Amino acid sequence: MMPMTIEEIAQTVDGHIVVGSDFQIPLGAVATSTFSDSRQVKAGSVFVAIKGERVDGHDFVSGVGAKGAVAALVDHAIDGVGDIAQIVVSDTIKALGRLAHHNIVRRRKLDSAFSVIGITGSVGKTTTKDLLHSLLASLGETVAPVGSFNNDIGLPLTALKVGEYTRFFIAEMGANHVGEIANLTKIVPPDLAVVLKVGVAHLGEFGSVERIAQAKSEIVQGLMPDGIAVLNADDKHVAAMTKFAPGKVLWFGLDSNAKPDARRMTATDITVDSLDRPSFTLVAPDGSSTPVHLGIGGAHNVVNALAAATVAYYFGMPLADIASGLDNVKHISPHRMAVSSVKLDDADFTLIDDSFNANPDSTRAGLDGLARWETAEKSAGDGLQTAKNAKPYRIAVLGAMLELGEDELKLHRQVGEYAAGLGIDEIIAVGNETDKHFDQLAQALAQGAEAEEKHVDAAKSQTRTPVVVQWVHSAGEAERLVAEAARRHENTVVLLKGSHISGLSALAERWAHAKKQERTEVEPKH
Repeated sequence: MMPMTIEEIAQTVDGHIVVGSDFQIPLGAVATSTFSDSRQVKAGSVFVAIKGERVDGHDFVSGVGAKGAVAALVDHAIDGVGDIAQIVVSDTIKALGRLAHHNIVRRRKLDSAFSVIGITGSVGKTTTKDLLHSLLASLGETVAPVGSFNNDIGLPLTALKVGEYTRFFIAEMGANHVGEIANLTKIVPPDLAVVLKVGVAHLGEFGSVERIAQAKSEIVQGLMPDGIAVLNADDKHVAAMTKFAPGKVLWFGLDSNAKPDARRMTATDITVDSLDRPSFTLVAPDGSSTPVHLGIGGAHNVVNALAAATVAYYFGMPLADIASGLDNVKHISPHRMAVSSVKLDDADFTLIDDSFNANPDSTRAGLDGLARWETAEKSAGDGLQTAKNAKPYRIAVLGAMLELGEDELKLHRQVGEYAAGLGIDEIIAVGNETDKHFDQLAQALAQGAEAEEKHVDAAKSQTRTPVVVQWVHSAGEAERLVAEAARRHENTVVLLKGSHISGLSALAERWAHAKKQERTEVEPKH
């Protein structure tokens, strides 16, 4: 955060300062950081009191002075607080946004180079952010959100980490409604806007794919004057956003038939290894190329890597350095295709944890990764204990997907059909004992898998082990079935994928304590 006086902050957020009768703001006192979590407050912090569904930040204002806070943003003055300045505003979230915008404006006024890269898309935002962060950090000080800090609270909190020496700020921007990304770009207008994909995530909230495309296009419309749009040529909805670009358009993608007139960052000769990690030839817009061995798993992540490479290449990073940087990214944000070995009593299995959230596109991507999974040979380098050439037993533990609108049952059945069509050995659809709607969605997923299994032709069924389909009503039941299967099958691989309410992320956290050895992390994103 650019150092600011208490008076400057109050003026920026249109607030008034309240102090206790025995307290005076120290002469020359400045704020140097901002937090909405009182546990993170340190010397020089501004604490932003936000009223949430379960916790009201105002309840913690009285304790932040002892931790070194110099001020608190509040929507009403808290009695008995005599050791900090309280800046009273009508809405602390809006005030946080104003403060973040002011911080970015101040950084732009300095003589040194500074660029904001905004990223949006129905899937892939967080992975692309993580990949790009790793690349740009080698070029200069880079600020990026932790996890998916991409809304009207997370984005400004991250923007307030930008300081006078920051070279790049990567701003992840998500939305559940039309207008949300437009609001985020008013807080932090990007110099470059990356649009990855228009999918069906939050379809129930938007109403149509066209409305989703409209929402995602707001990041391009919110670019700085002469800002650069970085667009996925393979997605027709994204490619159409070129009409909103105020300046140059950079392209990335795999389909040579999409926008054939566009010079783009692309990949050829794509292969995956036994742990689903892609290798490919990275081809730059000028025709130069270099081999890449992506350090994270998932063939779908090749497109995310292309998006990150396009931005890094624009800022002058040599192609060989981009390839090396992509290879070196082994860990990204949690619960996104994180691969590890788990031991539950006498049951051992490989876990692919993609439990952060789920929509049809990201679930299919996770299932593709599971279907491609093969047994890794035991070696001194990776420490894996699976037997050479042992056929893996693949289990997909799938929670329901939310916010998909009136077609939600159909979309769940389609995902179930897709999973069974891939020949996944066992599909466990996880519902909820107390939420009938969520349970019904999981049932539809199981029904789709069962229907697809029944349509397997007789000739194929003679050479193919039948898919086991189970519908359960809690993550605990799913855990029991996984343990039982792992005892029966020496080389079991388990994918966890579902919306938050499924409880699968909590299950992943519990299993984290049973991990024998962390391997790598990857992500398809939502």
